[in-house]
Formats: sequence, structure tokens, C-alpha cells
Amino acid sequence: MIRVETPGLLTTVQDLGRMGFGPVGVSPSGAADAVALRVGNRLVGNPEEAAALEMTLAGGTFVFPEGALAVLAGSDFGAAMNDAEVGPWKPFHLPPGARLRTGHTRSGARCYLCVRGGVEVKSFLGSASTHVLSGLGGFEGRALRKGDVLRIGNRVENEPRPKGAVADILLPRKTIRVTDAPQSEWFSEESRSIFFSSGYRVTEEANRMGLRLEGPAIPTPPGGQMVTEGVPLGAVQVPAGGQPIILFVEQQTTGGYPKIANVITADMSSVGQLRPRDEIRFERVDQSTARAILREQEEAIRAIH
Repeated sequence: MIRVETPGLLTTVQDLGRMGFGPVGVSPSGAADAVALRVGNRLVGNPEEAAALEMTLAGGTFVFPEGALAVLAGSDFGAAMNDAEVGPWKPFHLPPGARLRTGHTRSGARCYLCVRGGVEVKSFLGSASTHVLSGLGGFEGRALRKGDVLRIGNRVENEPRPKGAVADILLPRKTIRVTDAPQSEWFSEESRSIFFSSGYRVTEEANRMGLRLEGPAIPTPPGGQMVTEGVPLGAVQVPAGGQPIILFVEQQTTGGYPKIANVITADMSSVGQLRPRDEIRFERVDQSTARAILREQEEAIRAIH
């Protein structure tokens, strides 16, 4: 079991999400940094999709009455087990009764506590992920609270992998690569030039639904809003006012703002590690390059052993 002493700012149960329900209005949810979750699970011998605890910006304190094998993946939250420092990416044993304390982030936005066997909660639409905005899935459909007790499951696939580092390609980036979107050609050459040559700051209005950015305004196409259509994960919308929004894991599934670009799959985990006030830039790549980057990322994940 895992007993929650303090929950942190926003700690939820997440796996790799529930794909395929966009047509009925359900966004995928799942880990904001799926690469960190997958690598963390591999390090403790779980299937990559096993559920873990996702902590955002400030972590909590957890007690393990029967002990566990665990790893912290993603950002460094300055963790300590019984006052002994615990770094990210290195599996460690928690003896019975051990207390794991995680603090404020020292780097990105999110840290994953992966335990051997996975976190066991009732599945909703085939996933353990918490959909925060709708209050569905995860542990009672909500963020964790003081006194909650979670069960550790038995989703074990391999022996633990005591690796102490990850390849650079798996670490977050501040230059986010994008491909063209359905409405890219609607934007003028001036608008596209502003978008790709400017830096943008993540605002305080950034959450699992989307990240609002601020920076040089992008002139929008003439004619007002378009007809509402389905929108993909990672779409970069430009509403009136010209400040872009990156749609994220709990996005609305339809939208009426034109999309200037779409974040490539391999860089979605980097988006998940962005904090308010972080500054990013965008780099355009073609579809072939995006697929090559994803293949390289997948090879690096499979090399974790």
C-alpha cells in the first residue's frame, strides 16, 4: 500500500491514457510526460503503461507500510527517503514503514512515482488515468488527499533495470518541434514568420487541458472563427488576440480556432514538463523528420535496461 501523508500541489494517478474516445468527446488524459512514465516503469520492471503517481510542481509525502521498489522519473523534486536523498531515474528499495518525501521541483513541471507492480485503481474506459476536469478515472476521479490509501498492484513484466541515466533524446526540450496543421496555409507569411522567430512564455493559465502562451501577437486569418472541427492532441490554436494555445492531454475534442501548427509526438513530453514562466520557441519540421525523431526516441526507450 501507499498511504498519503501530504498530497502535494496536484498529485493524481496516471497511466498512458485512454485513446480512441475523441469522437464521443472524451480526451485521452494520461501522463503529461509519457516518456518519463514509460522509462520509470521500465526501470522497476513494470509494463510501460502501468499506472503511477504524477506530481505537479510540488510533491507530497508517502508512507509504504509493507515497503516497495520504486523510482522517481521526470523532474527532480528533491526527494528523500527517511531523510536520505533520492535522485531521479535510480530505482530504490523502500523498507516496510519507509517515508518518501518529495519537495518543490528543481527543474521541470512533473515527477512520476513508479512502484513495482503499478498503482492499482478501478479502470475507466480501459485506463487508470485521472481526468481532472471531468472527475473521472484514477482514484475516486480526483487529485489525492491526505489520508488516502492506494493499493500497489502486481503488474510486473521484467526484472528491475538499475540504470542511473537516460539518453539526452529522452530529456525535455525548450525548442518545441511542430509540423504544419490543417489551417497553416490560412496564416500569412508574416504570421508564420512571427510564430517561428519569436519566443513565447508559458502563462499561469497552463494546465492539463492546455497551455496558454504569451509573446508577439500572431495576426489571425481574416474572416473570424472557422467552423468547429475535431482537434488533435498538441494542436497550436491561435484565437482572436493572436496569443497561441497548445492543446494538451485533457483538451476539448473540438474547436473553432485556426491551428497554425501541431506539436510532434516526440515533443509532447517536453510540453508536459513546461512550467509557468518558462520560455519556449517553435521549430518547423516535416512529417518525415517527425517520424524519424519518434523512431529514435522509441529506440532510446527500448534501450533502457
